[in-house]
This record gives sequence, structure tokens and C-alpha cells, in this order.
Amino acid sequence: MQPTRRDPLAIDALSELSGEDPTALFTAFVAVLACKEGRTKAGRAFFDLRLSDRSRTIAGKIWDDAPEALQAAASLRPGQAIKALFRAESYQGALQANIRRLRPAVDGEPGFAPAQVFGEGHAWVEGRLCRTLVFDIETAPGSDLADLPGGISAAVERFASRDQVETGLVMSISPMLGRVVSLAFGDGEAEPEAQEVTVLAVPHPDHPLTDPPPWLIPLPEVELLQAFWALASHAEVVVTYNGRGFDVPFLVGRSLALGVAARVDLLGNPYSLRPHLDLYRVLTGGARAQGPTGLEVVCWALGITSPKGELDGSQVAAAYAAGQLEAIADYNRGDVRATTAVYQRIRDQVLSFRQDW
Repeated sequence: MQPTRRDPLAIDALSELSGEDPTALFTAFVAVLACKEGRTKAGRAFFDLRLSDRSRTIAGKIWDDAPEALQAAASLRPGQAIKALFRAESYQGALQANIRRLRPAVDGEPGFAPAQVFGEGHAWVEGRLCRTLVFDIETAPGSDLADLPGGISAAVERFASRDQVETGLVMSISPMLGRVVSLAFGDGEAEPEAQEVTVLAVPHPDHPLTDPPPWLIPLPEVELLQAFWALASHAEVVVTYNGRGFDVPFLVGRSLALGVAARVDLLGNPYSLRPHLDLYRVLTGGARAQGPTGLEVVCWALGITSPKGELDGSQVAAAYAAGQLEAIADYNRGDVRATTAVYQRIRDQVLSFRQDW
């Protein structure tokens, strides 16, 4: 019986179809999140892949009985969109694509829609995708304290009293009570002085943003989150400073609250340098920091221009309420440039000597 070829499918449709005929062939447009070459003890060549579209992420496998696919896989890079012909199999109880053939996706070809592969936010960042993504966020309260239920507002006040900070700051650092108001990003391989840093920013409802500079893109928070996950799904490595401690958990929490798919696991193995490289963790080894090790301190020690100026993170909530979104975004850009400079120093002086880099 001749195997069946189907029109390109979304990954989430494969679970029901995979049991129909183990020899059936399917096609799908997917993004390559990771691609690793290996050999079995018997000497068989293979590639392990992580494949994703807007609906799901699954594992992929290429064996040496598919020589064309094996050869094509050697030139794959994370973030690339491909069209794959494969069998849907189960490995250790999970869906896996046994790839028989693959090729790069071509813009405009039938069935290929970047938003279906990279997510709905792709249109906002198309042309700004990068393999080394450096980013930073700024947050603010999502509502007035007086508008919260009594028990929740009391909990906020207890936290504020305990830490001797403003209630607005307490709400700003909680993804369930705060919101992302600015997300700056840039290419980590660019020279920091010449780096083009783009900011996705959410205008305050009482202060519409008029005539923004070309580097600032105003959009709703939902679309900001979608755009971030599109960026992250394309990148080979996502670079942050203390992103495991704040930025990424906040983005995951906000995505959960707003119904946006968190399409890349940036909180997985804390000892892995990819897909998320947290520079703070590299410097501290994941242990409790011995003294101040914030970005400003590290920049001073390395002779890098500090991003801290007239504005700092504790002042963002008040600045946002006052409609100073462009000032927040500009401050956010400074953090990305500083993080990029720190990354490049660590890349060249530390990571280049590690086997896992």
C-alpha cells in the first residue's frame, strides 16, 4: 500500500492522525528550536531536533536511512522555518517526528504562513529577528490598589510593609498583579555602541503615545507577549541578566494570565547555557551572591557604561502613571546595551573556554 501524503498540518493535529497508519507520511511547516548531531554506539549517524509551531513543540529524529534529510540537517540553524516530510511516531510515550525529507521554507509558497510557525506576534518583529537575542523588561502595576479585592490588597500592603517599599513596586514585580510596559531587545553579536535596540511598549490608557521614535513600537500587552515569544522561538540563544530570577518568570506568568502561548522553555535546565543564557547565573554559579552583583555593579567593575541614569527600576511605576513611556523605553534600551556589552565580555573571556558553549 502506498504511504499517504497529507497537506501541511499543524503539529497539534498529529496526535489523532498518528495512530491511523504507522507508515503514513505527513508534512508540516515548523521552526527548528534545536538541532544536535550524534552517533549511536554502533556508529549510526542521527540528528535530534526540537520542532515547534504556534500549536505545540515536539521532538524530531533523523536517522541514516534518510540520507537526504541527514545531509540537509547539517546546515540547519535554530529559529529556521522548514518544511518536513515525516512519520509520526511515539517515543517514550511522547509524539516524535521521524523525518524523511526536509528543506527550508520559502516565503510565499502555498501553505507557509510565518504566523502559523512563529506565532501571532511575528508580524511585529519580522525583520528584527536575531540568533542571539538580548532583552530586558520594565513592569508597572496592572491596576490601582484600591480596585483589588480586600484580601489581595491587604497581602500587597503586608509585603510592602515587610520590605519597606511602595505598594506599587510590590504589584510591579508580581506577574499576577503587574503588567509588562516595555520590552527592549537587540542582537547580542552587534557592537554595543552601534547596536540597534528596539522597544515594544504598552501606552498607559490615560496617556496615548503620539509620534513615537522609529525604535519604539507601541502595542497592547497581549501583542507584546506574542512578539516576544516569536523572537525567542527564532533565537539560538536568549541572553538576560538575572532573567531566570525575574524577566522570564514574569513573562511566563503574564502570558498565562493573558492566554498567550509561552512557546519556548526558557526556565528548563538551569545548568544549560542554551536556549537561555542568564549572565547573572554564569557569574554567581547559581549560588547566593556574595555581595552586590547587580548589572550596575558589574558594569562599573568591567568599565562599561552603566544604564542607570535619572531613572531606575523603582521609579518605573510612577513614571508610567505620569505618561513618561518614552523615558522608560529609553532607560530599557540602556539596559539592553549594557547587558550586550557584559555578554560579549563573558562570551570572549569565559564561555569560549567552556565545552558546553
